[in-house]
Amino acid sequence: MRSFDWVIYMAVLAVFVWTMFAQDPKADAPEPAPAVIEADGPTLPPPSPLDEQVLVQVNEPKDGIGTAFAVNKSGQWITARHVVDGCNSVGLLVAPGQYVPVESIVVDPDHDLALLSTGRSPSPVKFDLDSPLRIGAHGYHVGYPQGRPGEVATKLMSRSKLITRGRREGAEPILAWAEIGRTRGLTGSLGGISGGPVFDNKGEVRGVIVAESPRRGRIYTAAPTSIDAFLTSLSVDREDGPTEIFQEETYGPMSDNARRRLQVVKVACRVSP
Repeated sequence: MRSFDWVIYMAVLAVFVWTMFAQDPKADAPEPAPAVIEADGPTLPPPSPLDEQVLVQVNEPKDGIGTAFAVNKSGQWITARHVVDGCNSVGLLVAPGQYVPVESIVVDPDHDLALLSTGRSPSPVKFDLDSPLRIGAHGYHVGYPQGRPGEVATKLMSRSKLITRGRREGAEPILAWAEIGRTRGLTGSLGGISGGPVFDNKGEVRGVIVAESPRRGRIYTAAPTSIDAFLTSLSVDREDGPTEIFQEETYGPMSDNARRRLQVVKVACRVSP
C-alpha cells in the first residue's frame, strides 16, 4: 500500500509540474495597460454666423482689479483690454503690497486684448495657439477673482461672438467654457479674473479670459487666432516658461504655483489722478 501511495503521489506531482511548464511563457506577465480613450468630443468647428452672441456693455473706465500673465522675460504681459483701457496708471502686484508700475500699454483695436510692458517678467507661460481644440476639453482659468487668488475649472462648449456696445463697439470671435468647479469658498461673480489665462491639461495657455456669465455658469476667452494675430502684429517674442500638468484634482495647487512664480499676476487700474 505504501508503494502504491508513492506512485499516486509521483503521478500528481508530474501532472502539476507539466501544467506549470506547459503554460504560455507570457502568462505571468502583467496585462497591457488599457488603450487611452479620447475623453473629449469632436474638433471645435470654425466660426459660424449662427454662433451664440454675447452682449457686453462697455462703460466709462473706473478703478478696478484684473489679471495679467507673462509672455516673455522682457517684461511683456498680456491682459484683457477692458481691464486697462482708460486707466491713468496701472500696476502689477509682484509681492505683498508691492506693485510694479506699467510703463506702456498697447491695446488691440479689434479684440479685447492689451499688451503691458514693465522692466522684466521672470517666468513666462507657454502658449499653444495652434493645436486644434476639442469640445469637452478641460480648461483651468487662473487669476484674481474678486481681487483674491482663485481659479475655475471648465469644459469647452462652443464658439461664440462677443458684441461690445457703449464706449467701445465691435464684434470678435470668442470661446465659451462651462464651469465645472472653482476655488473652495469662491461664490458669486468672478470679476477680477479678466485678463487671466486659461491653461489646458498640459499647462499651456489656450486663451485669455474676457467675459463671464454668472447666471449661465460660462466663462468666455479670446480665440487663439485673435491672440496670435495680436502678438504677431507687435512682433512680440514668446518664450516658453515652465509648465505643469493641470487636472481636476490638482488645479488649485498648480494655479498657486503659477501665481507664486509670477506667471500670473494681479493688475490694479487707477483712473482718478
